[in-house]
Amino acid sequence: MTVDLAPFRSHFPSLSQTHAGKPLVFFDNPGGTQVPQQVIGQMTDYLRRSVANTHGAFLTSQRTDAVIDECHAGLAALLGGDPDEIVLGANMTSLTFALSRSLAREWQAGDEIILTTLDHDANVTPWLLAAEERGVTVHFVDFNPDDCTLLMSDFERYLSPRTKLVAVGWASNAFGTINDVQTIVQQAHAVGALCFVDAVQSVPHLPCDVKALDADFVACSAYKFFGPHVGVLWAKREHLERLFAYKVRPAPETLPSRWETGTQNFEGQAGINGALEYLGGLGVGYMERYDAQLGESFGQRAVLLAAMHAIAEAEQSLGQYLIQGLQTLKGVQLYGIVQPERGHLRVPTVAFRLAGFTPQAIAQTLGNEGICVWDGHYYALRAVERLKLLDQGGMVRVGLAHYNTRAEIDRMLTVLEAM
Repeated sequence: MTVDLAPFRSHFPSLSQTHAGKPLVFFDNPGGTQVPQQVIGQMTDYLRRSVANTHGAFLTSQRTDAVIDECHAGLAALLGGDPDEIVLGANMTSLTFALSRSLAREWQAGDEIILTTLDHDANVTPWLLAAEERGVTVHFVDFNPDDCTLLMSDFERYLSPRTKLVAVGWASNAFGTINDVQTIVQQAHAVGALCFVDAVQSVPHLPCDVKALDADFVACSAYKFFGPHVGVLWAKREHLERLFAYKVRPAPETLPSRWETGTQNFEGQAGINGALEYLGGLGVGYMERYDAQLGESFGQRAVLLAAMHAIAEAEQSLGQYLIQGLQTLKGVQLYGIVQPERGHLRVPTVAFRLAGFTPQAIAQTLGNEGICVWDGHYYALRAVERLKLLDQGGMVRVGLAHYNTRAEIDRMLTVLEAM
């Protein structure tokens, strides 16, 4: 029997909201998930009891230091790295821009980098601008428009000893496609290239093990996995120690502080601790079910892994239910992988169009009914351009989280059927 995570809905206060007398339905999760009470509680507690800057010889500063340490340790447990390899910042985009500047200092004219047309622009433009400044050639890996999967033959064709960086998304924020990042990392390293993985859309849905993946950099966003607006970058220690860090002179040289510019969002880090507390509470009840998948993990890492395995299983079922329901509607065109037997190759983010209606009109109709979805290109600009849909308003995007239900999907399908 598939995991039922419906009881955990009670942890999310926002799910009790109504619009025009109907419960709000949050299908906008790829743009940002709702937060559990643990996040609200820890952020409120920090602001009430612990507001101070770091490393002071007084109580509130020491409480701030403890929040920071707990946050780095918890994120390391979630991702599978070490605490001093976790860099926090304003958001994934800002962290990527900062890293691109550091990496580009080592590039020379004639070098090459590889990007993809499937990625969110946050994993495109920072690298494009850096390459332009350094006279570096940029190659784009295309995707198959039939199922929105990367053309690995393109990647292999562009890869060469001149390649300095490969930047790729783990899961598409537009179509839900899970890319074969393990193979991409291995092949990039085989020619001496570094590999940056945008995991913003995979970390909320899949177990993550950065050490096993062996990428050089993995970035994600806490507000996509039930936390506040904080960006997260994991990087191999050797790179964090070696690369030039843009920082002010008094800032520490120790890791990860040399990469965390200025005063950080401490209340946000407290909120991340709350998100991890919530996931831990979910995972503890499923450790026996996923014992074989936990391997030699222990402590917080094991509990969080169990949580993510449970979430992945529940969302797999929910995502297939959504796709099958959309396929029953006349005039719907789905983008991405739709075959049930290939469901493990996608996260529950689904893009579609409905004949006779613009995506904006569909989103507005659903919004009027209290159903939150996105329309447009969602910053996956090149992907939507590749499908020749940019001047047609892009697509409608429905993104599920484990707190969504089949009843909510049915409600959306009923509205769409009546259009």
